[in-house]
Amino acid sequence: MSNDLRTLPKPIKGAGLTNAGVVVLQFLLILLFETIEYSVGKVGIITGLAIVVASVGGFYLGRPGTSFATVVNPPIAFFITTIILISTIGGAGLHVAKFGLDLVQTLGGAAPYLVLVTAAGWGWHWWINRKRSIEVKDTFLDDSEESAAE
Repeated sequence: MSNDLRTLPKPIKGAGLTNAGVVVLQFLLILLFETIEYSVGKVGIITGLAIVVASVGGFYLGRPGTSFATVVNPPIAFFITTIILISTIGGAGLHVAKFGLDLVQTLGGAAPYLVLVTAAGWGWHWWINRKRSIEVKDTFLDDSEESAAE
């Protein structure tokens, strides 16, 4: 079995998710699990694992060329969902002191997962682009050698 996620059969038909599809997928997954965890207690491991799954899912289900959106979106989606949840479920409303304290506490609870996913995602993004540029160069060189032989 190959270690490359792109070679596994996908549950969706066609080329895969576009950039917008990857963003919506990640946002909804993070919102769902963060809402569940925030309702029970503090944000931590469940939301962190949801961030990891959202990132891997973006690479797996996205089209070629969506790796940048897959890497950049999880921290932004987590920040936006945190603001929404603190304002609604958290009950902070417009109280600046409580809102700020809850925001820092919630962001700190998932910070290790965000750092891990972002670092691994950027490495994967650069690796994919490096492989693609090598393939393009090889294809270009093969074409130029064939035309020179004619």
